Amino acid sequence: MSAELVEVRRLLGELEEDSLLASVRKSLAAGDDPMSIVEACRAGMEEVGDRFTAGEYFVSELIVSAELFNGVMKIIGPRLSATADSGPKTKVVIGTVKGDVHDIGKDIVVAMLRCNGFEVYDVGVDAAPRVFVDKVRETGARIVGLSGLLTLAFGPMEDTVKALKQAGLNTRVMIGGGMTDEMVREKVGADAWGHDAMEAVRLARSFSGVRAK
Repeated sequence: MSAELVEVRRLLGELEEDSLLASVRKSLAAGDDPMSIVEACRAGMEEVGDRFTAGEYFVSELIVSAELFNGVMKIIGPRLSATADSGPKTKVVIGTVKGDVHDIGKDIVVAMLRCNGFEVYDVGVDAAPRVFVDKVRETGARIVGLSGLLTLAFGPMEDTVKALKQAGLNTRVMIGGGMTDEMVREKVGADAWGHDAMEAVRLARSFSGVRAK
């Protein structure tokens, strides 16, 4: 990893926005491959996740890290699309279920999944079961993420799991959100529950057979 990429990783891990974006531009100018910048960001995001797990960072820092990663992607996106491996990626459909409009947690998970190489289709918030079914049919995704902060999301989560099964779609469903836990997972019929964004990445990897980097 070049000195520029090491710096990208460090700056993202330390949430230094201005310096990070400048370092990304410097890395591109130095000829670093866009995918190597994504890998450096992935490593930086992993450090953020580790600090969150250790209690050094909090939800606010996770939000900032997701915003920083999105800012990096705006810079390298055009070059990335032209140079990225054309091989198949694991597809994930994710959204906040019907009746819930909270998106912060979902957006963090989306950013972390994309940073780890998943092809993510975000259906937004207040998404009815049919929205998930239609998007899975459209994309061929085999992993679905259901987000919900409030207890009122439990019913729609269960309805969505049932709708996917009734549609004959072979998906693995993971849930997450403030009030969810293993008991809720069992109630709604999902395959797994993730307590944070890093766990969502680990679950998605296990569902797709992707090794941790």
